[in-house]
Amino acid sequence: MNRIVPTMFLAVPLAAAISSRALKLHNESLVFDAHVHVIDRQFYHGGDIGDRVKDGQFDLVRAKEGGVGAMFFSVFVTEDYYPQRFETKQTLRLIDLALTQLERNRDRIELARNAADIERIHGSGGIAAVLDLEGGFDLDGDLGVLRTLYRLGLRSAQLPAHNWANNFADSCCSPPKFGGLNDRGRAVIREMNRLGMVINVSHASDETIAQAVDLSTAPVVATHHGMRTLNNIPRNMPDDLMRKLAQKGGVIGFQIGNEFHNRRAFDWRTQHAGKPFWDTSEIAGRTGQLSIEQIDRKVAPQFPMVGVDMPDDVLFSPDDWIAVIEKAIAVVGEDHVALGSDFDGGPTPPRGMQSIADLPLLTDAMIRRGWPEQRIRKFLGLNMLRVFGEITKP
Repeated sequence: MNRIVPTMFLAVPLAAAISSRALKLHNESLVFDAHVHVIDRQFYHGGDIGDRVKDGQFDLVRAKEGGVGAMFFSVFVTEDYYPQRFETKQTLRLIDLALTQLERNRDRIELARNAADIERIHGSGGIAAVLDLEGGFDLDGDLGVLRTLYRLGLRSAQLPAHNWANNFADSCCSPPKFGGLNDRGRAVIREMNRLGMVINVSHASDETIAQAVDLSTAPVVATHHGMRTLNNIPRNMPDDLMRKLAQKGGVIGFQIGNEFHNRRAFDWRTQHAGKPFWDTSEIAGRTGQLSIEQIDRKVAPQFPMVGVDMPDDVLFSPDDWIAVIEKAIAVVGEDHVALGSDFDGGPTPPRGMQSIADLPLLTDAMIRRGWPEQRIRKFLGLNMLRVFGEITKP
């Protein structure tokens, strides 16, 4: 069977490939990426987020080249830590390193706890980092753990445990337990509302998303999602749920990978991998007691998580990807869409895009396709800034 080869990219200057109008607009806009994997690479392999690296899709140097002014600084607790119930310990280990790295690079990036912080940090030329958790903070939804993480600076948390169902919220990609949320899941939502935390429903089941939107008193966010009408997979959201989320003021961040919206690319990857990209059944079937250090060693080789080397004729172009956002706007309106790239979380970007440094290519595509400047600014960051401000306001 053919082996999937991780795509190793090196950022290159893009000024010659992008119109001067696009570069000017991009650099003058708040670019707020709703989902970037940041710290797992350094946790498993060492190094500093401030140093340019030759592989993967993210570092602070390339983020600055890409015009990023704010991002959900996402730490990822993989399913590997769940069978032994190490998920909370791993969350704390990752947040400890995240805060250490932020302090080490405080001249370029700073923790943001609310919208005012984002505007201040971006206004001073820095990158605002909203600490976000992907995966389970505690499979049982312990509210004391949640409050402790909030005090450490966490402002966004995923409701399901990534592609697993935890003990309070069903995931998109594992057998359902509750038909959405149980009583503890509803308690988690109420506490996140009280604290002023982003309820992230990416990776949640349809029922979990619908019930979360109904229950929450604040807008709900899907930080990195896709449209099921374009690729009928459980990881994507159907139009009716998109409308439901938007009607309550929520925002949908769109994942930049071909696997989400390009059916040919999804089928190509699934055929060559032998399973869909969300399949964690092998982890669920493991037996035996592993130490957390043994799990670390097992997990390390998968980071940084990047796309796969697909043929060019399979890949979307940046214009094709922007056409996806246009279809979403036709469903929910331009105030409810955003960028949620998932860089270093496994996406295979559009043809010609290599890393977070290449985000100006999207602005160039939006201009080519006739988008008005205010719509571009909304998609790049203003929509996410607005909803983050509504959720975290005192």
